[in-house]
Amino acid sequence: ARAKADPDNAAHVGAPMPGVVIAVAVEPGQRVARGDPLLTLEAMKMETVLRAEHDGAVAEILSPVGENVATDDLLVVLEEG
Repeated sequence: ARAKADPDNAAHVGAPMPGVVIAVAVEPGQRVARGDPLLTLEAMKMETVLRAEHDGAVAEILSPVGENVATDDLLVVLEEG
């Protein structure tokens, strides 16, 4: 079972829908600003780019390219700052 994103934790980036991770735009330790792309999901031939909701650094990437994910699966953890 995969970890689920905690909706009350601003550091968690979860999957908004089931799909496949087709691109990861960041790596652990990388600094990001609000709005920067983190990764891209594909579902039913539509692509959705997940973006940072706040400035910080990438602490962990939990879903590599090619992985199938379900709604609310935890994909990326950001550190504040």
